[in-house]
Amino acid sequence: MTSSRARAYARVTIALDNLGRAKLLGPEQAQIRHVADTLLFCSDLPNDASARAEFAGVEALLEHLVTCGRWSPERAGSLGDDVWACGPGADAFHLLAA
Repeated sequence: MTSSRARAYARVTIALDNLGRAKLLGPEQAQIRHVADTLLFCSDLPNDASARAEFAGVEALLEHLVTCGRWSPERAGSLGDDVWACGPGADAFHLLAA
Protein backbone atom coordinates (compact mmCIF):
# COMPACT_ATOMS: atom_id res chain seq x y z
CA MET A 1 0.00 0.00 0.00
CA THR A 2 1.22 3.47 -0.82
CA SER A 3 0.47 6.81 0.81
CA SER A 4 -1.47 7.94 -2.27
CA ARG A 5 -3.68 4.83 -2.04
CA ALA A 6 -4.23 5.49 1.67
CA ARG A 7 -5.21 9.10 0.91
CA ALA A 8 -7.66 7.91 -1.76
CA TYR A 9 -9.17 5.49 0.73
CA ALA A 10 -9.55 8.32 3.24
CA ARG A 11 -11.32 10.43 0.60
CA VAL A 12 -13.74 7.57 -0.09
CA THR A 13 -14.57 7.01 3.57
CA ILE A 14 -14.98 10.73 4.24
CA ALA A 15 -17.22 11.10 1.19
CA LEU A 16 -19.38 8.18 2.30
CA ASP A 17 -19.61 9.55 5.83
CA ASN A 18 -20.58 12.99 4.50
CA LEU A 19 -23.15 11.63 2.06
CA GLY A 20 -24.85 9.42 4.60
CA ARG A 21 -28.16 7.72 3.95
CA ALA A 22 -29.60 10.84 2.35
CA LYS A 23 -27.69 10.09 -0.87
CA LEU A 24 -26.80 6.39 -0.59
CA LEU A 25 -28.71 3.43 0.78
CA GLY A 26 -26.96 1.27 3.36
CA PRO A 27 -26.21 -1.58 0.92
CA GLU A 28 -24.85 0.92 -1.61
CA GLN A 29 -22.49 2.40 0.98
CA ALA A 30 -21.42 -1.09 2.05
CA GLN A 31 -20.67 -2.09 -1.54
CA ILE A 32 -18.50 0.97 -2.14
CA ARG A 33 -16.65 0.54 1.18
CA HIS A 34 -16.04 -3.13 0.45
CA VAL A 35 -14.59 -2.41 -2.98
CA ALA A 36 -12.38 0.39 -1.62
CA ASP A 37 -11.09 -2.09 0.99
CA THR A 38 -10.54 -4.76 -1.66
CA LEU A 39 -8.62 -2.43 -3.94
CA LEU A 40 -6.57 -0.96 -1.11
CA PHE A 41 -5.15 -4.37 -0.28
CA CYS A 42 -4.93 -5.63 -3.86
CA SER A 43 -1.37 -5.97 -5.04
CA ASP A 44 -1.89 -7.55 -8.45
CA LEU A 45 -4.97 -6.25 -10.24
CA PRO A 46 -4.22 -8.01 -13.54
CA ASN A 47 -4.45 -11.35 -11.74
CA ASP A 48 -7.29 -10.48 -9.37
CA ALA A 49 -10.46 -11.05 -11.39
CA SER A 50 -12.58 -10.68 -8.27
CA ALA A 51 -11.28 -7.18 -7.52
CA ARG A 52 -11.81 -6.13 -11.14
CA ALA A 53 -15.37 -7.50 -11.11
CA GLU A 54 -16.16 -5.76 -7.83
CA PHE A 55 -14.91 -2.43 -9.17
CA ALA A 56 -17.04 -2.93 -12.27
CA GLY A 57 -19.99 -3.38 -9.91
CA VAL A 58 -19.27 -0.01 -8.29
CA GLU A 59 -19.00 1.58 -11.72
CA ALA A 60 -22.43 0.12 -12.57
CA LEU A 61 -23.86 1.43 -9.28
CA LEU A 62 -22.51 4.92 -9.93
CA GLU A 63 -23.87 4.87 -13.47
CA HIS A 64 -27.27 3.85 -12.09
CA LEU A 65 -27.19 6.71 -9.57
CA VAL A 66 -26.58 9.17 -12.41
CA THR A 67 -29.12 7.60 -14.76
CA CYS A 68 -31.92 7.71 -12.22
CA GLY A 69 -31.06 11.31 -11.31
CA ARG A 70 -29.95 10.70 -7.73
CA TRP A 71 -26.38 11.88 -8.42
CA SER A 72 -24.67 14.24 -10.80
CA PRO A 73 -22.13 12.82 -13.24
CA GLU A 74 -19.45 14.89 -11.50
CA ARG A 75 -20.17 13.45 -8.06
CA ALA A 76 -20.24 9.90 -9.40
CA GLY A 77 -17.06 10.43 -11.42
CA SER A 78 -15.22 11.87 -8.45
CA LEU A 79 -16.14 9.01 -6.15
CA GLY A 80 -15.39 6.44 -8.85
CA ASP A 81 -11.96 7.99 -9.40
CA ASP A 82 -11.24 7.90 -5.66
CA VAL A 83 -12.34 4.26 -5.35
CA TRP A 84 -10.12 3.35 -8.33
CA ALA A 85 -7.20 5.26 -6.76
CA CYS A 86 -7.39 2.93 -3.75
CA GLY A 87 -6.04 0.21 -6.05
CA PRO A 88 -2.60 -0.55 -7.43
CA GLY A 89 -2.62 2.27 -9.93
CA ALA A 90 -3.79 3.83 -13.12
CA ASP A 91 -1.52 1.52 -15.12
CA ALA A 92 -4.12 -1.19 -14.62
CA PHE A 93 -7.02 0.95 -15.91
CA HIS A 94 -6.88 -0.68 -19.33
CA LEU A 95 -7.99 -3.95 -17.71
CA LEU A 96 -11.52 -2.65 -17.33
CA ALA A 97 -11.80 -1.90 -21.03
CA ALA A 98 -11.04 -5.51 -21.88
